[in-house]
Amino acid sequence: MKFYQRFAYYSLGMIIGLVFLIMFLNGKEMSCSYFPNARVLKDLRTKPFHYSDEATAKLNQKWVDTSDIRKTLTYGDVIFNKSNIPTGSGKLYVIEGRNAKNEPITLEVINYSDKVFLKDIKKE
Repeated sequence: MKFYQRFAYYSLGMIIGLVFLIMFLNGKEMSCSYFPNARVLKDLRTKPFHYSDEATAKLNQKWVDTSDIRKTLTYGDVIFNKSNIPTGSGKLYVIEGRNAKNEPITLEVINYSDKVFLKDIKKE
């Protein structure tokens, strides 16, 4: 078999495979979160979110709001040497991010199996 014939068979198989792949993956919401930081933040975003009284008081001070918290849970950095500490039936995570005024903030979040509890918000 000559080269152009092999190339034609290869191309035909690749095109058919791509068509099946596009049909299979079309409309699926896929995300690849392999790194520990991305996996922790994704897990925290997918669970119901609850606020402590201390965090609610700081939200009422208007230097931080819930959109800053959501943004920090999407783009923040988990500080692993201060995180993954067992507290009761959950684990404490410390996440650094920024508010709308580009000021650094730190979230202390307790991750339970069925919910996420915002323990405190600190302004650095």
